[in-house]
Amino acid sequence: MTPLNTNQTKVFDDFLKKSLDTSDYKIFQLAGDASTRKYYRIAYDEKSVVLMQWEPFSDNGEYPFLSVLGHFQKHKIKVPKVIAMSPGEGLVLLEDLGDLTLERKFWENQNQKTVVPYYKQALDEIVKIHYPATHDKSACTAFKIMFDEEKFVWELNYALKYLIEGVCEVKLEAHEKNSLQSTFADIAKILHREKKYISHRDYHSRNLMIKLGEMRVIDFQDARLGPIQYDLVSLLKDSYVQLNEQTTAELINYYLDQRSLFEEPIKTRDHFNYIYEVQTIQRCFKACGSFASFLVLRNDTRYLKYIHHTLLHVRTSIKNLNEFFPLLNVLEKYNILERDFINL
Repeated sequence: MTPLNTNQTKVFDDFLKKSLDTSDYKIFQLAGDASTRKYYRIAYDEKSVVLMQWEPFSDNGEYPFLSVLGHFQKHKIKVPKVIAMSPGEGLVLLEDLGDLTLERKFWENQNQKTVVPYYKQALDEIVKIHYPATHDKSACTAFKIMFDEEKFVWELNYALKYLIEGVCEVKLEAHEKNSLQSTFADIAKILHREKKYISHRDYHSRNLMIKLGEMRVIDFQDARLGPIQYDLVSLLKDSYVQLNEQTTAELINYYLDQRSLFEEPIKTRDHFNYIYEVQTIQRCFKACGSFASFLVLRNDTRYLKYIHHTLLHVRTSIKNLNEFFPLLNVLEKYNILERDFINL
């Protein structure tokens, strides 16, 4: 644990004594992920809560974390309860969901069939996010931002900058850059044309906690409007686990069945599948860019091991669609698919 400085100790103590009505507690910093937020487990009276420390905010309904949390709670989406907060100090005290993520549950099981019920719970929550939460147009910051052409292209260029040009040190020829930009624009236009629903934006196995057998959703503050396939790709083409094709097909069918409880069935499965593949290219390539950026920007090597597997999703979807080959051509020409990212 990184020791708290004197100012942090005083701020935490004042807030925790007031919120917990006790001065007898212990603070344990939790391992960080890719976020700039910091989390601490607070143990007291044989109980525990989690303290989230982030930037100061105003409790005026515009703070994304609280806005989305409240909107999700309204529609019975299982998110952590807020116990107390100190907006000026950027502190929020939350229900402790424990340490069991969906990722950990996946790797604990040797047979994927045993983890399917947990994935179905995860899909139950995303169905509520996509449909009841989207149909309710009350105030929520998720309605104010969206995945549009500009955002999709930005994410693709992020991967170009940090993965291909950054970590892989590839100097593309002018015609290759032009072809990539044209391809990125085509992908973005296709995805932007889709009907938009609230998207969690980072719906993967590390942002899904299992508490007392129930799935709970975290890291939802960046929720925005987007295609339903964005979250499905995030979950089913997750960089941190490796679902097989049979399990993935079963889970997609389950999602579509549950979706029919709230909306008319999709018009054509072929179109749904097509967008799912296009979204796989966009989302997985962007994820690789994020993993690469952690190395370039802060010398964090923990995520390099996920790049190769995630790039294989990109390659498979390009081949399945038989289009967007300029991206695959770059990956193959410069041997990016064969790179040993782990030992960089």
